[in-house]
Amino acid sequence: MIRLKTLFVALALTLAASPALAVDLGDDGLHKPAWLRETFKDLREDLAEANAEGKRLLVTYEQRGCIYCTKMHEEVFPDPAIEALILEHYFVVQLNLFGDVEVTDFDGTVLTEKDMAMRWGVMFTPTLIFLPETVPEGQTAADAAVAMMPGAFGKGTTKALLIWVRDHGYDTGENFQKFVAEQMNAGN
Repeated sequence: MIRLKTLFVALALTLAASPALAVDLGDDGLHKPAWLRETFKDLREDLAEANAEGKRLLVTYEQRGCIYCTKMHEEVFPDPAIEALILEHYFVVQLNLFGDVEVTDFDGTVLTEKDMAMRWGVMFTPTLIFLPETVPEGQTAADAAVAMMPGAFGKGTTKALLIWVRDHGYDTGENFQKFVAEQMNAGN
């Protein structure tokens, strides 16, 4: 009987210490949710595919061991409302802040993930880069971005940003911070 109690307590402690919504990690050490797209990392092709699906292109920079990336993948992205927004409205491409995979920018420049991060001024992980449906010729992703979210944010801010970008709040001149406050006050 004592052995059974000891086993039960050990099992309970193990389960309590495990993240409730663990997301698989890839060989690169980055989180790999089901909604992530595996592409050739040519942003021109990715944008065309996103548009063909009626979705917005979202590029996310992450890195191995990033506690803030883990927070987003375990606490924020799995929220049913946020996950539904991502699945229905976004084509998500992941880049590694220290990765060596080649990325082709909208202006045709080809650099490794880590060099592209330097080019675009990405300093934090996670960083979410939201792209418009069309990118003017010669622009980089950083120049064309309609919004960039460097760092981890809570569910409310993340959900509000996904809605604000989806609904073109940046085109209407709607101040994002006011939009967040309105969303929070409305209980969204």
